[in-house]
Amino acid sequence: MKYLVLLVVLVVAIGIWRSRRDRDDDAPKSSAPSPRALPQDMLACAHCGMHIPQAEAMMLGDHAYCSAEHRRLGPA
Repeated sequence: MKYLVLLVVLVVAIGIWRSRRDRDDDAPKSSAPSPRALPQDMLACAHCGMHIPQAEAMMLGDHAYCSAEHRRLGPA
């Protein structure tokens, strides 16, 4: 009886091992690192002078601001 239990455990372990191995083989292997993000232009806040990426800046005319509060307060 114990040999039957041992055989069942062994069959289940081999099945799990094979399924994981097959899944890993399907995944694309990428040895090259992912490309870096392109550099962004940095703008200085017209109120406090902190530099922020252009994509995150809040613009009001020609002035860039780091937050809505500094945009409301205006240039320093």
